[in-house]
Amino acid sequence: MEEIGALEVRVGNRRRVLRDLFDIQDEVKNPSENLTIQIVGDLRKVRRVGGRMAHGRIVIEGDVGMHLGESMTGGEIVVNGNVDSWAGCMMEGGRIEVKGNAGDYVGAPYRGSTKGMKDGIMVIHGDAGTEVGCYMRSGMIRVDQNVGDFAGIHMADGTIYVQGDCTGRAGAGMLNGKIVIGGRVPSVLPTFTIDSVRSTTKVGGEKVAGPFYRFIGDIADNGKGKLFVAKAKNPHLSFYEKYL
Repeated sequence: MEEIGALEVRVGNRRRVLRDLFDIQDEVKNPSENLTIQIVGDLRKVRRVGGRMAHGRIVIEGDVGMHLGESMTGGEIVVNGNVDSWAGCMMEGGRIEVKGNAGDYVGAPYRGSTKGMKDGIMVIHGDAGTEVGCYMRSGMIRVDQNVGDFAGIHMADGTIYVQGDCTGRAGAGMLNGKIVIGGRVPSVLPTFTIDSVRSTTKVGGEKVAGPFYRFIGDIADNGKGKLFVAKAKNPHLSFYEKYL
């Protein structure tokens, strides 16, 4: 615990040690096992928790700030609260589960980079913001409620499963991969072409009941991505059926 307490962090433009900011307690029973770090409190202004994490487990009791699990390659992070933007930024493995809501850019890279999420699993039980899975290269993101605009923008591979609604522009610039939207979308981008109506689809090896409209795109970028949109929740898209 002395070593952990002596770790330096930045607070504004100053350097502090963890023991000055947190009450650190050791409850290790078997040092040979993968350790669990439990963080309790309001962490909304704390960034990069779990950054470059490779193994072990972090459990956060409360809300947490930006860049949770940035560039992590393994292990598990569980948040019993909400997370700010860029959760899972450029992650390459491991698992992040958020019991509340997430901000914008889930699994996305920094501005100017094309290296989005590569492998790993993210589960958001609440809502997520804009550009979920931006430049995603593989892995899976599941959002149990709603997402904002541009879900899967520029994605090259992987799977995004949104059980709720999407506010629009899903799959813009998509090259490959799969987006499944179980709720309502106001429209589908004109650079997607309808391919078929499917009774089910698979997410993570499990069947998801449809029926779904299946679109292919983004053809403006010679994309071959697959966009599944729930038929029952989107009767305004029924005009596409005449093109089948």
